[in-house]
Amino acid sequence: MTNQELLLRAIKKLLPKETSLIDAIATVLDISYDASHRRVSSKSKFSIEEVVSLCNHYQIAMDTVFGNKTNVLFNKTKEVESLEDLILYFKDSFENLKEFKNSDATIYYSAKDIPLFYTIGGTLLSKFKLYVWLNLLVGKENISAFESFHLTQQLQEYTSELQSIYNDLSIHEIWNDTTINSTIQQIFYFFESGLLTIENAIYLYQDVKNILIKLEEKCSKNKPNYHLYFNELLILNNNVLISNAKKSKLFIPYTMLGYFITNDLNTTKNASTYFLDQLKNSKSLNLSGTRDRKLFFNKANQKVDYYINRVNNHFSIDF
Repeated sequence: MTNQELLLRAIKKLLPKETSLIDAIATVLDISYDASHRRVSSKSKFSIEEVVSLCNHYQIAMDTVFGNKTNVLFNKTKEVESLEDLILYFKDSFENLKEFKNSDATIYYSAKDIPLFYTIGGTLLSKFKLYVWLNLLVGKENISAFESFHLTQQLQEYTSELQSIYNDLSIHEIWNDTTINSTIQQIFYFFESGLLTIENAIYLYQDVKNILIKLEEKCSKNKPNYHLYFNELLILNNNVLISNAKKSKLFIPYTMLGYFITNDLNTTKNASTYFLDQLKNSKSLNLSGTRDRKLFFNKANQKVDYYINRVNNHFSIDF
């Protein structure tokens, strides 16, 4: 099989069954139907520029197609260095996921932290997480108090749209005993630093408890589109795989909010196999008995209560 045939085969695999390969090539390269037909039938050769255009458009790694199976093409999310960058980050994240909306897609989330989609939206906690991300990623020396932080309308819109996509999917999350740790520790850190009032610290901890309450309710009712798993041994990493019958995308974190993104077929297939294996080694909190489910959520709530007590007792300590 020639290199041109290999490339055409790789593109065809990515197209819906009803889509003509000739039409697709003609559209991407902005050439006539006849010119595209000649290339698809191998009567004409692709130019170097055309190969690059096709690979970029379909996010195909040339080495993967033409012989080196170890290299994979990745996109990456916007680097966040300002409020404007954070807005673009959520806009791009929405663009990356919107093709899976209303498509019977499934998402697998290895939740090292509380999934991003629960900490965006209209709650005080969502505002706090944006405040934390912005301050930690931008690295300002003089951080203003949380109470003086204001969200822009654009930021609220993009985070709400992103959250709506997540709620439309069939969700499979893997949690462990440490998933909530970073969020509850961040709240205490900014409170102890004098950047967060005691009232808002308590409200934020209550928002965390509200997330746990809603998830426990979903598990107890065994909602068909939500599945929560507890894994005692797996080191979670915030990897995310989303797929439907036609396409898949894998998101691999490399910074606090930064992700590498690929739709490489072999990579997403291997990731799917890995996730399914981990689910087999995890305990479904949907299907577990009341005792096992209560043990998990009670332990998480006790952690939050511990920090609430630390906040309430902070100013009563005698020095």
